[in-house]
Amino acid sequence: MSQPEAPDVTLTREQMHAHAQAWIAAWNRRDVEAVLSAFADHARFRSPIALQVTGCATLEGRPAIEAYWQEALGRIERLEFRLLAAICDEPVQRMVVHYEATLGDATRRACEIFVFRGGLKVEAEALYGDTAALPGGGAAGASEAAAPVSGMAKR
Repeated sequence: MSQPEAPDVTLTREQMHAHAQAWIAAWNRRDVEAVLSAFADHARFRSPIALQVTGCATLEGRPAIEAYWQEALGRIERLEFRLLAAICDEPVQRMVVHYEATLGDATRRACEIFVFRGGLKVEAEALYGDTAALPGGGAAGASEAAAPVSGMAKR
């Protein structure tokens, strides 16, 4: 369960960077509870892979985010993230985590944008550098159905 937002809490750059390292470690342990612990109950998460898994690219609230991550993890035999950089904007409480993601047998670069309020994430968005494997094949307005992301196919 998440902690309640504390309106007067502002994360320092060092705290944000530590959060990025803990986030990577939690994913590498496949510890969804640890990943979720930094999210506010009403958080919003956007991802093209969420669209593929759930039919919706934007998920509202921790229960929806957790259900998506549990479903997605069930489809991936191998998951390994490697932190490349954490870019922190302390005054506006935003951070971009740039990482290399190995999901199944495919490795791609990705980044996630986090917005913090009261010390917790209230918004997050996942962006992927290897768009050819994502829904629509990365082409704007692509009309054909996309193949599942490698390593994300339903078993």
